[in-house]
Amino acid sequence: MLSHTLAQDMPRALQHLLAREEQTDIAMPRRSFLKLAGAGGLALGLYPSLATAQAPAAAGLKPFEQPTAFVQIAANGEVTVTLNRLEFGQGIQTALPMILAEELDADWSKVRSQHGSNNPAYADPLFGMHLTGGSTAIKHSYTQYRELGARARAMLLAAAAQRWNVDVKTLRTQASMVLGPKGLKASYGELAEAAMAQPVPEKVTLKDPKNFRIIGKPTGRLDAKAKSSGQQNFGIDVRLPGQLTAVIARPPVFGAKIASVDDSAARAVAGVKAVLRVPLDRGAEGVAVVADGYWQAKLGRDALKLQWNTSGVEKVDSEKQLAQYRELAKQDGPRHFDADMAALASAPLKIEAEFVFPYLAHAPMEPLNCTVQIGDNGAELWVGSQMPGLDGMAAAGVLGFKPEQIKVNVQMAGGGFGRRAIPTSEYVVEACGIAKAARGVGLNAPIRTVWSREDDIKGGYYRPMHLHRARIGFDAQGQVLAWDHALVGQSIITGTFFEGMMVKNGIDATAIEGMREPYPLPMRLTVHHPKQNVPVLWWRSVGSTHTAYVMETLIDEIARATKQDPVAYRLKLIGDKHPRHRTALQLAVEKSGYGKKALPQGRAWGVAVHESFNTVVAYVVEASVKDGQPVLHRVTAGVHCNLVINPRTVEAQIQGAALMGLATCLPGAAITLKDGEVQQSNFGDYAVPRITDMPQIAVHVVPSADAPTGMGEPGLPPLAPAFANAIARLTGKTPRELPFKLA
Repeated sequence: MLSHTLAQDMPRALQHLLAREEQTDIAMPRRSFLKLAGAGGLALGLYPSLATAQAPAAAGLKPFEQPTAFVQIAANGEVTVTLNRLEFGQGIQTALPMILAEELDADWSKVRSQHGSNNPAYADPLFGMHLTGGSTAIKHSYTQYRELGARARAMLLAAAAQRWNVDVKTLRTQASMVLGPKGLKASYGELAEAAMAQPVPEKVTLKDPKNFRIIGKPTGRLDAKAKSSGQQNFGIDVRLPGQLTAVIARPPVFGAKIASVDDSAARAVAGVKAVLRVPLDRGAEGVAVVADGYWQAKLGRDALKLQWNTSGVEKVDSEKQLAQYRELAKQDGPRHFDADMAALASAPLKIEAEFVFPYLAHAPMEPLNCTVQIGDNGAELWVGSQMPGLDGMAAAGVLGFKPEQIKVNVQMAGGGFGRRAIPTSEYVVEACGIAKAARGVGLNAPIRTVWSREDDIKGGYYRPMHLHRARIGFDAQGQVLAWDHALVGQSIITGTFFEGMMVKNGIDATAIEGMREPYPLPMRLTVHHPKQNVPVLWWRSVGSTHTAYVMETLIDEIARATKQDPVAYRLKLIGDKHPRHRTALQLAVEKSGYGKKALPQGRAWGVAVHESFNTVVAYVVEASVKDGQPVLHRVTAGVHCNLVINPRTVEAQIQGAALMGLATCLPGAAITLKDGEVQQSNFGDYAVPRITDMPQIAVHVVPSADAPTGMGEPGLPPLAPAFANAIARLTGKTPRELPFKLA
């Protein structure tokens, strides 16, 4: 997902996009809104598409600061909180309402949540654009949602004071009730409509954290029942009257075009309504089969007779690519760190190492999908989007509408890991193109474009393949004298509107995040970004997926070479300059029993600590090797993410991220290419962990009252190196390639 470096100044291109998004404001008179709300329904707050219609507001407030866009209180007291993010497994559907409900003093049992849209109110308050990424949902909206809750509470208090003709200072709130002198009381449901007429206060006083009653308490997720019972609807489950389904026949090589097509057999399949030749991402062409349902569309696609023209596109081959990367690593290039390497030649101890990391597919449980309904004066989209604002503008461009004529209804998504946040809006653009083409042949119906699992695995936008080469000189005490490092891999930012602020001196900031820190090392870091005909994208924890592995296994190797305990060695290097690293590592060590308890025969400890997206995670693991295969038995996590909103969410994110980190170590966890074609197609040849691979995981959090940092991604990077370090202690050899190859 997106790097935390986005918090810097926005580039001009992004400012332009934001300006266009702000043009989508929709004004609505309060009287019209009250007619919509009805007597027993919506009381405080607005439908997401009408979020800018609101009570009188202070002139200084922006759309994302208006409670009327985020809080709905029904007559029965039910509180619905609108999310400004996509919920796709990270738990913000519960955590964000917890934050708002805390300051609102809401009865948690009556709190619900719903997704927002591409309305400007739901833009990230710091980035200024619609975005779920970079583990920023809680980090960036913590203060925002607290203030939203506090403003709504202030409006309810003002309404009660007006009703009872008392000083508002004599009133207090508790569990969705306003309480006054002499036994006066009124529920939020009773006061909501009157509260909406109150001015929105510009400034509010927030609670002292010591008085929190919701934030910090282990809380069951609002979506847990629906998901555990199979009743949760996702984007792929959208059903509209008259809806049709489309699937696409895609070229075997990225960017290839159609040489010839015989669609007669496809058109003869029962339920097939149209077969359409359509443009695809990166200049490619494909054939869309539109039918009554997915199965009919798939059968129609299977019946197509296609010949592809691949002559004009590069055909990447993984073996040749690796050889090319090895040659690049030997060459001079742009440098990020440029310490003097003179001491390398005379260093008493040396390590030379090469690391190889393959392409990785995101492979979420719910494949990509997007439903598009085109009208005469605009269009609606139903999609699990991480960037609904940008996707809406991309849709407008394809469909020939103005951005304000597009409404993006954000849907619950079954995973994504970055795949639903694409600067080109690739899968949304394709879905809109199909809907437009279908309309052109008389199919005036909503079109749901669905990717199969095979489409998803072979469809590109992978975590880039990377090669690292390190030459390290150090002394008998483990003092690093020189660290010469080369990194080779495609840039995921070059060519996007993020390039202006995230590519400096030809170096993609996402590729190198995690290098060197927190260790004070004299490093020279040379970076090469070759261009390849393979689409690449951020993948959960981005650059840290490979940089953490390289740094933490090499640090461990230096400790072993100098006969030092790996924990003590890390703490010595960290010193006092990185207290969050120190406390997270010490917590994991303490809770694991590292160095105190005896491990079963054949097991070894492994340790790693890494910061990504402003959160530090340390792992102490127990592992073994059985029948030549690595086995991970137990994981103890020490986490420093500052204030915890929902401890259950933190625990779940660490568990899920650790399992995804484990996945990168297991045989078959690689995307490879031969003659330009991706060789994997489904979970039969692209491995994912099974329940039998899941280790025991204990999660411990460093207490803190500081504003929270992100948790969606930081749990992934240190798992693989901690596992590798345990394997190295058992075998005497550090795995230099992911997935592990121990033979």
